Formats: sequence, structure tokens, C-alpha cells
Amino acid sequence: MPEYTLLTLLAVVAVAAIELLWLRTGIFRSLQYWLSMAIVMFFQVLVDGWLTKLSAPIVIYNPVHHAGVRFPWDIPVEDFGFGWAMVTLVILVWVHLGRREEAR
Repeated sequence: MPEYTLLTLLAVVAVAAIELLWLRTGIFRSLQYWLSMAIVMFFQVLVDGWLTKLSAPIVIYNPVHHAGVRFPWDIPVEDFGFGWAMVTLVILVWVHLGRREEAR
């Protein structure tokens, strides 16, 4: 399995496990979370699509490092998993630390 694909899958599983097994903030049941993810993904498609378009790429991915599936506009699908994991982890930490502060 290509390394970018593998690392993306590991990141997605790790972040989901952090929420479901450790932090348990409940963000996956929150409409605010899903709306924020929709906004992030909208802008990710715009920016990532422009950066990775095969007709004039600014960012070039080595084909041996990802699965080769590109959707939409030539965006490697791994970018969405990686982006989800990164943004979700930040939100998880933010919510967790905020609740910890409130408890004091």
C-alpha cells in the first residue's frame, strides 16, 4: 500500500479512536462539528483542486506514494482523510481543553 494512503488511513483511525475511546467529547453527534467540516471541505476542494490540478499543478504528488484515485478536480482522495484527521484532532483538543478549564 502506498505510504500516503497508509498514513492517511492510520491518521483517520487514530483520531476516531482518540475521540471514541479516550476524550469522548461527543463532537461526532454535534451539528456544529459537521457544519464546520462541510465548510472546511468546501474550501479544501477549491484550494486543493487549484493546487493539484493535473493540467498545471503547483503541488506534484509522486504516484508511487498514493492510491492514484483523484476526485474531484484531480485531488488525491487521501488529502480529504488527512485534512479530516488534522482538523478533527484540533477541534477535539480545543473542546477537551475548554471543558477542562471550565471544570476548574
